[in-house]
Amino acid sequence: MNTRGLLDQLLKSGQDLLQNKAGGTQNKSAGGGLGGLLGGSGGAGGLGSLLSGAGGGALAAGAMGLLLGSKKARSVGGKALTYGGLAALGVIAYKAYGNWQAQQGSAPKTEPQTLDRVPAAQVEQHSQAILKALVAAAKADGHVDERERALIEGEFTKLDNDQELQQWLHAELNKPLDPTDVARAASTPEMAAEMYIASVMLVDEESFMEKSYLDELARQLKLEPGLKAELEKQVRQVSV
Repeated sequence: MNTRGLLDQLLKSGQDLLQNKAGGTQNKSAGGGLGGLLGGSGGAGGLGSLLSGAGGGALAAGAMGLLLGSKKARSVGGKALTYGGLAALGVIAYKAYGNWQAQQGSAPKTEPQTLDRVPAAQVEQHSQAILKALVAAAKADGHVDERERALIEGEFTKLDNDQELQQWLHAELNKPLDPTDVARAASTPEMAAEMYIASVMLVDEESFMEKSYLDELARQLKLEPGLKAELEKQVRQVSV
């Protein structure tokens, strides 16, 4: 599967999408959940205006829009997702690790093998874990119904028609939300950090349900409290 290419497109589409959303009124009553973005008015806040353009950028923005659903448009997500797409997650995780270790007064035994520093052969594994975390985070508000899952799958198919990847996405979208299952995808501490960063970017922390999911995911990922706080801090700082 070429999860890396798909995920990079999604992340790079983040800023334009959130800027468009920020221009409109956000609410959960219009169509409910993810479907609320699909009003075809083509206004500044609607998904229709994003999909009217040609090319992968507009398609990726459409897919990211469905994942974000009716979550509040936050500058944190918009700006963090433009720090070089996929590589951004590795950069943020690497910096958080360094700061956390400095706070503990301990020098790292080995350099953290974050996404921006691993061999190319390992990038796909990191990418799949991060996409798994993003899909799960999209479901954390409890509003992804059967119709919305079909819409998300449709947008992903437009981006990449790899059958193996489509089957994987279908399975992930249809799973019950389970932080334990999500955390199993992290085979290294660095992957756990990257998955958590991606989740922080997507959830609305003002929602009790979504914040609870985020806290449980951190526990299942076995993130030290200090590292968890530093990861969240780094995501906030790139939005300044």
